[in-house]
Amino acid sequence: MSTTFAQAGTFLIQSLGSFYLAVVMLRFLLQLARADFYNPISQFLIKATHLPSKPLRKVFPSYRNFDLASLVLALLSQLLAIEITALVNGFDMVNILYALSWGTIGMLSLMLNLYLYGLLIIIIVSWVAPQSQHPALILLNQLIRPAMEPFQRIIPPMGGIDLSPIFMFLVINMLQIFLNGIAGSLHTPAGLVPGF
Repeated sequence: MSTTFAQAGTFLIQSLGSFYLAVVMLRFLLQLARADFYNPISQFLIKATHLPSKPLRKVFPSYRNFDLASLVLALLSQLLAIEITALVNGFDMVNILYALSWGTIGMLSLMLNLYLYGLLIIIIVSWVAPQSQHPALILLNQLIRPAMEPFQRIIPPMGGIDLSPIFMFLVINMLQIFLNGIAGSLHTPAGLVPGF
């Protein structure tokens, strides 16, 4: 029975931790991409991260469009989720250096997944409903397009077909392979780190 409670607790912590990590990382990307802050989804992201990030902004101010406070908040939420998951499973507190390393891996992994799935959604919607003005799609375009621009400069559209997303997919997948290699060398445990 205790194992069942530990599994249920781990599932709940990891699910909530991954969801909030995604919210915080999207808040970071929102400012990085200079997306529309008045989009309803942007407003949700800002409100969901405002209270916990408010004291952090005094210590870690933004530099231009780089929101350091959101990154610190993401890392702190990772540390909290990792430590609580360890305690729920009957382990001792995780070494802070390991927790920081694992938390960073989880953040980077989630960010790569946000770009990967975001790009996939944009491609599918461009075929199915190219004129869609849904706020989520507008925001997704604003977040993904700056990352696609370097690929579009290297590989311009040929005959009206944009091949840059294919190369962006390849780069994201290569980065994920390298990240998995680093995670393996740091002995990052599966199921303990949100986003990974």
